[in-house]
Amino acid sequence: MSDNKRSQAITQGASRAPNRAMLRAVGFGDGDFNKPIVGVANGYSTITPCNKGLNDLSLRAESALRKADAMPQMFGTITVSDGISMGTEGMKYSLVSREVIADSIETCIQAESMDGVIAIGGCDKNMPGAMIAMARMNVPAIFVYGGTIKPGHYKGQDLTIVSAFEAVGQHSARKIDDAELLQVERHACPGAGSCGGMFTANTMSSAFEAMGMSLPYSSTMSAEDDEKLTSAGQSAEVLVNAIKKQILPRDIITRKSIENAIAVIMAVGGSTNAVLHFLAIAHAAEVPLCIDDFETIRAKVPVLCDLKPSGRYVTADLHQAGGIPQVMKMLLVHGLLHEECMTISGQTIAEVLKDIPDSPRADQNIIRQWNNPMYAQGHLAILKGNLSTEGCVAKISGIKNPKITGPARVFESEETCMQAILARKIQPGDVVVIRYEGPKGGPGMREMLSPTSALIGEGLGDSVGLITDGRFSGGTYGMVVGHVAPEAYVGGNIALVQEGDSITIDAEQRLLQLNISDAELEKRRAGWKAPEPRYHRGVLAKYAQLVSSASVGAITD
Repeated sequence: MSDNKRSQAITQGASRAPNRAMLRAVGFGDGDFNKPIVGVANGYSTITPCNKGLNDLSLRAESALRKADAMPQMFGTITVSDGISMGTEGMKYSLVSREVIADSIETCIQAESMDGVIAIGGCDKNMPGAMIAMARMNVPAIFVYGGTIKPGHYKGQDLTIVSAFEAVGQHSARKIDDAELLQVERHACPGAGSCGGMFTANTMSSAFEAMGMSLPYSSTMSAEDDEKLTSAGQSAEVLVNAIKKQILPRDIITRKSIENAIAVIMAVGGSTNAVLHFLAIAHAAEVPLCIDDFETIRAKVPVLCDLKPSGRYVTADLHQAGGIPQVMKMLLVHGLLHEECMTISGQTIAEVLKDIPDSPRADQNIIRQWNNPMYAQGHLAILKGNLSTEGCVAKISGIKNPKITGPARVFESEETCMQAILARKIQPGDVVVIRYEGPKGGPGMREMLSPTSALIGEGLGDSVGLITDGRFSGGTYGMVVGHVAPEAYVGGNIALVQEGDSITIDAEQRLLQLNISDAELEKRRAGWKAPEPRYHRGVLAKYAQLVSSASVGAITD
């Protein structure tokens, strides 16, 4: 019998008869009221291929829970498709959906006093949304990732959704014609699963495995492979054991396990969004973590994996090469993981990795040998300077020039910037500024995959800088800097940049600088006026009122 007070109360007294009556209507029998009740947070939808296969995983988990002598209660939670909404007003709802997912899971579990939860998600915000809820509630919990999409193929090349975005830029630069663009579109996404490179979804799933909240190898499985179904069933069994032993999320989500997760994010070349999401997860778990901690870990951890967007391979290839356990074992052997951290199975990290080889197989080059990394240090750099006094995030993998100083090309929205790029008005040496796209100003902190991919497609990825108080897709790479804080809407200095100003982005010095005098900056500040909110009602208006700075995770509580 569960220790949960609700489970105890249901078995006691005539006053609980109405509760039992309602549970009988959804499938409970006389012998079921003493069993732990487990929520199955099902993110299934046909909105996006990322979540298309989740109902099958949820049904497998439900069946496994019953076999493990628990009573499942399945409920739905939302998703939005970042890839489909990218470049539109709808993208403003993406980060908002993280909070809606967290709130919906918390609401169901707490309202019904469930004994545990297995959350099953696919697209980018499913993972952090679920983990924020798990950390808040602190009832036994496990996350099941829906799985990565397999790569598309065209002309001997592996394709991902980013291939389609970059093809738009290639088409604008007349490097490919209409027919070629159509073929890339047709082949980029061949079936179910989340975006195939080490973009945000695969980054967060990998980090959750490293943190101990998902089963080994589960984070890199392909959505359409049978092992994904098997893993969902195994996850349910492990959760029931965690309920019996009362292994709680806050036993697992600690400062040390978050450091393990960040180390893995650096080693696999993960998404900039991981910074934002782990700040929020740490806040929910009441674990001290600040943006500068990412820079501390970055300096110690090499990039070991040759993965898209800046590398050659997709996450399905990483899985075949040994997956996250192989990457973790290499970090552990070299003193870059905390081996004593507990996982949801009750084992420590050291116990989980005991039988994993110290070095990756020699017959593959997706996971590089320790003495031959992609980069000697991590790729997510935290920059500061007068343009970002609270800090911002630069993804410095795959760039030839870690420093650029050039004239500012200022845009008040993503759309106006995209128009200029496609009209070929951006020149080598420019530093593009996209502002009023922050958490409050957007609101919602849109991802800038369309303009960054268009720049790559036009061949400007190494010669043009881009800074924004918005976000970037995990598929973005190049000389790009996001999460600039304070954001323009609250009077951050990015709001004071004028067309033609000199801006320096220096990844080596970790500097983002507007090259004007302090006196001129203060003169401009005196003349600046906060804009009117873009939304006055609905979820975006509520979000804008509640949300914090990106530098602390864009949290709402």
